[in-house]
Amino acid sequence: MGNEMRTASKQRRTNETQISVTVNLDGTGKSSIATGISFLDHMIDQVARHGMLDLQIEAKGDLHIDGHHTVEDVGIVLGQAVAAALGDKRGIRRYGHAYVPLDEALSRVVIDFSGRPGLVYAVTYSRALIGEFDVDLAHEFFQGFTNHALATVHIDNIRGDNAHHQCETIFKAFGRAICMAVERDPRIPDSVPSTKGSL
Repeated sequence: MGNEMRTASKQRRTNETQISVTVNLDGTGKSSIATGISFLDHMIDQVARHGMLDLQIEAKGDLHIDGHHTVEDVGIVLGQAVAAALGDKRGIRRYGHAYVPLDEALSRVVIDFSGRPGLVYAVTYSRALIGEFDVDLAHEFFQGFTNHALATVHIDNIRGDNAHHQCETIFKAFGRAICMAVERDPRIPDSVPSTKGSL
């Protein structure tokens, strides 16, 4: 598999959003994120930092309506970029998981870059808004990512009564699970981690 950097850039242009994403899976956690939604920027920065991903994201969307299209489409394009950077997935660990606490909140994320998109999202927030951010939009972000990264993702908020803490533990655990899953396994540098021979 070599030591080449695994990077990719993807764009999405619709009547609702204009989004560009660049990802380096072998980064150091640096990010430049501007979606027009401050809380989303903060959450994706946590993904970059804890996932050791270098991320550049620029998004312009129809925020005068609401944040739905922007949040979902950022998830879609990030998923596309990660999938492109992974290529044929040769030499990766494939599976990743993480538990992350923040005060009273605890969340678990498990991810499999299986080639089969599927999201299980078991989260009940203590309130509907975090500032001006509608907590339902977090689900839309992860659904967009899952569908386009072609990954199986299980997200569980195990406990928590502060919605900000709940959401932050989810995004941090998501980053750490990605970090583990995309890591190169030195024992299988030239193999795809599947009995089928492809993912």
